[in-house]
Amino acid sequence: MPLSLPAAAAEADAENAALEPELINSPDADRLLQWIAATGDNGEKPYIVIDKQAAAMLLFDSDGTLLGETPVLIGVGVGDESTPGIGAKSLSEIGTAERTTPAGRFAAHLGTAVGWKSVLWVDYAGSVALHAVVKDNKKERRPQRLKSETIDDNRITYGCINIDTSFYLKQVKPSFKEGGMVYILPEEKSLEEVFPLVRLLPFLEQGQPGSTVAS
Repeated sequence: MPLSLPAAAAEADAENAALEPELINSPDADRLLQWIAATGDNGEKPYIVIDKQAAAMLLFDSDGTLLGETPVLIGVGVGDESTPGIGAKSLSEIGTAERTTPAGRFAAHLGTAVGWKSVLWVDYAGSVALHAVVKDNKKERRPQRLKSETIDDNRITYGCINIDTSFYLKQVKPSFKEGGMVYILPEEKSLEEVFPLVRLLPFLEQGQPGSTVAS
């Protein structure tokens, strides 16, 4: 028997949902989010948190309201720093170990790049941008990697951050029209090495309304 329209729509939604991998924040992501909320470090600007360990991205408005989350593709190289001068190299000159997505706090802005009408520049000097997923090289299967259930295949880029095209156009681009902050979590260094002020989080939480501070 053919499905009714409502039933067919529900079945289609279920199938589409099954294509989206479940996103789980790492403990470091939760701590960083608490610190941003406690300090207002984003400076009343929208912000993004890239959790490399979970291959996921969280997008927030200036008030800290979660606008959405989506899987990411990141650099194939494991590491938390960009090679000095890498922004001046051509892609063919960048070795595999150099293809890292750097960790840190970045003031990001929309712009253009070769072959792209719109990217979110995270680290312009290091040529690290967040943009819609690259589909030119079908052998890399980047769209499929984004939708896979495992995060083991999310390392493929030269250091840039790739996300779903629709999410970039409908969520990121409108939110960052006046710029914003991007926080990229480390994978080799500790959270405190990259974000030293996170050490103050217990004291910041003590000072919040409803807490008791010993005198």
